[in-house]
Amino acid sequence: MNSAPARHVLILGGTTEARRLAEELAGDPALRVTSSLAGRVAAPRLPVGQVRIGGFGGAEGMARWLHEHQVDALIDATHPFADTISSHAARAAADVHVPLLALRRPGWVPGPGDRWHSAGSLAEAARLLPDLGERIFLTTGRMGLATFAHLTRQWFLVRSVDAPEPPVPPRMEVILDRGPFTLEGEAELLRRHRIEVLVTKDSGAHATAPKLTAARAAALPVVIIRRPPAPQGIPVVETPSEAATWLRTTLA
Repeated sequence: MNSAPARHVLILGGTTEARRLAEELAGDPALRVTSSLAGRVAAPRLPVGQVRIGGFGGAEGMARWLHEHQVDALIDATHPFADTISSHAARAAADVHVPLLALRRPGWVPGPGDRWHSAGSLAEAARLLPDLGERIFLTTGRMGLATFAHLTRQWFLVRSVDAPEPPVPPRMEVILDRGPFTLEGEAELLRRHRIEVLVTKDSGAHATAPKLTAARAAALPVVIIRRPPAPQGIPVVETPSEAATWLRTTLA
């Protein structure tokens, strides 16, 4: 008797959660998993299993890929700020009637002693900085630095995985690095560069959270950029295990 063909699962990845989910699903013979990476990082951390790298060509291109590759379920495990690809995934899944789940790690929550300033965008964060300090630790990634390029009085320490491209702030030093980071390392970095303000996105990752603890200990103000809203009507879970449970239930 022939066994049923493996069900095809597409994970939109690039995050730690996406890699852990791919690893958890890899040993299931009933599943065929493909992880998709955007290709914005020169040397990405690859998940186990089959990997595709590059864009789809918008929602229409993604819908076509889902149909042509007979995808049975789609899991959006991209970065919480990858709102464009998340929007495309919602439209594509609806167009070809493929079940879609969003895997989103929990956001950060302020604790006692935190001096957080909420911003809805990079532009709003840039408007807050002149009143907060002149030596800025900017950890929002290499994309979007043009938003801060008009700030000529502030000095920026920028940390990113790959080197940023202009336009960038005129007074800037770049550190090429990726997490996880330690509390001791982050505290030393803030001290050595005499940082007065931290700017970061609410990515929620444990690997990059020590900078928040270090900023709290140093009594520094932190500008937290809020996450864009997730597409409406899409179920959301917070852990790879929850995603795996949803997947097996959906495909049963």
